[in-house]
Amino acid sequence: MRQILVRRSVITTVALGIALAGAPTLAEAATKPDTNKAVKVNLTIQGPNGVLFKGKITTKGHDVTTATGGTHKCDGTNGGANPTKVPTPTAALDDAARLNYFGWDGTWYASFDDFSVDTIKNVSGGGSAYWSISVNGTPTPVGGCQFQINAGDEVAFTWTSF
Repeated sequence: MRQILVRRSVITTVALGIALAGAPTLAEAATKPDTNKAVKVNLTIQGPNGVLFKGKITTKGHDVTTATGGTHKCDGTNGGANPTKVPTPTAALDDAARLNYFGWDGTWYASFDDFSVDTIKNVSGGGSAYWSISVNGTPTPVGGCQFQINAGDEVAFTWTSF
């Protein structure tokens, strides 16, 4: 009986050691950032006749659904822009719309792996205007599902005529 208990103890100890050897240490886990951590940003939606929305929004990258575009990821990994999920401007717009009960719509372009924002609060760009996306006063160089935003950023969707 004693021999069986010793064998079980040795087997359990070896198995536990193997499992723990592959696990990250607490220090490693604490220093590895959560890249898709929710962030609070300041979001402004500027229409042709004034501000349509202005407020603080907490967001992180997530799937987005529009009537025209369907459901697609909008988490910064779009188009290979970021290696891991991150908060994005279009995800912030989507969260603001859902939390504040206003609509928006966008066309999905598979070739860009991103949405084109077409309408916000019934204001459409149409053939003479478009919704420009900027972060901290600078237009984003990639789509709104590809650009990473950070806590405190000033995110703006601005109706811009051609």
